[in-house]
This record gives sequence, structure tokens and C-alpha cells, in this order.
Amino acid sequence: MNALNPNMPRSQGGPAGKQPRSGPRFPRLPLVLGLGLLGFSISAIAFGMNTGIGVMRDVTGSPQAIRDITIAGTHDTEITISDARSGETITTLSPSEGGFVRGSLRGLTRLRQVAGTPLDQPYRIIKWENGTVSLSDTATGERIYLNAFGPDHAAAYEQLLASRGNKKP
Repeated sequence: MNALNPNMPRSQGGPAGKQPRSGPRFPRLPLVLGLGLLGFSISAIAFGMNTGIGVMRDVTGSPQAIRDITIAGTHDTEITISDARSGETITTLSPSEGGFVRGSLRGLTRLRQVAGTPLDQPYRIIKWENGTVSLSDTATGERIYLNAFGPDHAAAYEQLLASRGNKKP
């Protein structure tokens, strides 16, 4: 007899946990390989942090020249680039010139529109100690390292700094 139900006969074969499995077992090889990959990743991170090998470092140094600029005009018309502090016009680009400058500023302006930030905030051009030139958006915090697009494209923005005399910030 069963203790819970006196009318039921006692089952043979012991507790229910001892019954053989009916479904397929999880393959051990993927589990072992996944755990091995996880262990390797943790070991590689610990090795890199302790030795400094394979760790990315900021090598730009300190800023050597900074200029805040404002843009007036749209991508299909003439744009005027002005110094944000003095209001002095730096250059005027017709729709057929300044392709990289116009394109990069258009991309940052698009990010401003998506973020809902004011379009009249200045952009910041920075020449770093190692010679790298970057373009930052003061409204969204985005930064583009222009040397990644080639020396000619970085030189286009460096000319905007050169008209200032490359004074230190």
C-alpha cells in the first residue's frame, strides 16, 4: 500500500528519480569547448592587464591647437565656416568644393538632428601633440579622428586651424 493513497498498490522499482532518461543528452563537447573559450578569454584579459601587451593606449598626447567653428548654410548651398569666438569668416565653400569637409560636417549635423541637440553649437577642431587632427561635436560629444581618412582629408581641416596661426589653447 501507498502511504498517500491506501487504495493504490505499492510501486516496484524505487523512487521516480531513478528512472532512465528518455530524451537526448546535451553533447559534452560544445559545453567543454565553450568553457575553454571562456577560460582563455579571462586569462588573456588578465595577462594583458598585468603585462600591458596587447592593450590599446591613448597616444594622442595633449592638444596643440584648438579652434571652435560654426557652420552657416546647407549641404546643397554655399556654406560659410566661421570662428565661433570672434565670428570671423574663415572660409566659404561652394557646393562643388570642400567635399570631405562638407561631408563630415553633414554627418555630424545629422547626428545632432537625431539626438535632438541644437544645431547652432560650435564644432571643435583639435590638433594633437602626435600630429593627429580631430573634429569634435560640442553638442553630442562625438569625435572623429580625421587622419583615419588619409593625410589629405586631415590637411583640409588643418588649414582651418592654420588660418588662426596654430595658437595653443
